[in-house]
Amino acid sequence: MKPLIILLLGSIALCSCTHPPASYKGEYPDDVRVIVEQKCATAGCHNDKSYENAAGLRLDRWEHMFAGGNSGSVVIPYNTANSSLMYFINTDSSEGPVLQPTMPVNGTPLTAAEYQTIKKWIAAGAPDRTGAVPFASDAATRQKVYITQQGCDLIAVVDAQTNLIMRYISIGVSNAIETPHCVRFTPDGKYAYVSFTSGGYLQKIDATTDQVVDQMYLGDGSWNLFHIAPSGKELLITDYEGGKIELIDLEKMSIEMTYEDFQNPHGIECNAAFDTFYVTAQFGNTVYRLTRSGRVKELSIDGNDPNHKADTYNPHEIMMTPDRSRYFLTCQTSNEVRVMDTKTGALLKVIPVGTFPQEIALSHSKPYMIISCQEDITPEYPGYKGSVYVIDYNTMEVVKRIPGPFYQIHGVSVDDKSGKIFIASRNVSSTGPAPHHTSQCGGRNGYYSVYDLNTFQPVTTKRYEAAVDPYSSDIRFKD
Repeated sequence: MKPLIILLLGSIALCSCTHPPASYKGEYPDDVRVIVEQKCATAGCHNDKSYENAAGLRLDRWEHMFAGGNSGSVVIPYNTANSSLMYFINTDSSEGPVLQPTMPVNGTPLTAAEYQTIKKWIAAGAPDRTGAVPFASDAATRQKVYITQQGCDLIAVVDAQTNLIMRYISIGVSNAIETPHCVRFTPDGKYAYVSFTSGGYLQKIDATTDQVVDQMYLGDGSWNLFHIAPSGKELLITDYEGGKIELIDLEKMSIEMTYEDFQNPHGIECNAAFDTFYVTAQFGNTVYRLTRSGRVKELSIDGNDPNHKADTYNPHEIMMTPDRSRYFLTCQTSNEVRVMDTKTGALLKVIPVGTFPQEIALSHSKPYMIISCQEDITPEYPGYKGSVYVIDYNTMEVVKRIPGPFYQIHGVSVDDKSGKIFIASRNVSSTGPAPHHTSQCGGRNGYYSVYDLNTFQPVTTKRYEAAVDPYSSDIRFKD
């Protein structure tokens, strides 16, 4: 397994600090508490009186540290490499990144021993004085969002209740960036799988422990999207550049069947029996209908002969309605969603949406398809790019267009339990908003936003910074 790649998160404000009163007591372990009292949770800095002007980060109690700051989490339990607090208290480059300003500002930096105390504490899970580790309770039932970080070979694990990154999972096999593309949970929420466009492996993650527990070699290829069977026992995955589709036995972690000679296969859907599959051809006007036995039929989405011309519709993602009577296609060149009749293959409706529509998330509590439009220009938010369209899949009408302070949004997830939409902004262009920090794996940090499924308004104004190129996302429990 490759080593974890360092991510710089959070934001620590410039401030002039003085010591807190001697009566201050926190819930940190005593050795950590003494350091935080003297160097962090001080007047003018990260205490209860001044934290709002210190990047919103309050540190006077353990529980406040794990409420994060204006940019989200600053300490990731068990993960010193991705805890941005470490960079601002470090003065020794041999120990890791050293970022300015060194904390405490205008005060005495942490000694080497104090730095090691904080580092060992985070590596042990950053527990409170009773030994409780943040976000460790209810591991089997905790609602989470997984977001692939294409530029760092990481998965951000977001706690759906607090909206904060609670863990990072290091993925991939080699030391090179393998570009994790798609992540999906099994229907029971026990496991997740991740594919790579620059690596030949499929990896399996235990969603209770957030650890990679198995992997299999698919063969050389650009492994893009996949669809997990309703049983959770099989998976169908596309090789975008190699033109292959593979059927995987997830219990044996082995290839059951390889189907070949497709033109840029990408998005995948299936029937209830998981024996008939619908696969988008990324370029042109074509969807493949593939049976388990290997029969293939090309279906046109515009009434013309099937073709693979890049200047037409270019269907990217496909999503079926819950009864599987219709499927919706994001057409990234024509900037529309096309609705097709599953049984007859007839075009039912063309729905104009924003520029470069990409991913689709399905709500299970409301009749909504949530569409990310990556390059949409939003006059309401000058300097930003991207919008979300909400479509009622029964009426096939746009319910809401959601503009926001996004930049190149791609992955979207719906948490019906809490009524939230999680929206990932890739932010890979240099014209996007400047990240709070840089990342050692190169590129620009992205971020995610959280919106209310009922009102379509922001749940919070926070922009939760994540690693480089947050791309695909999925919610753990759908119902």
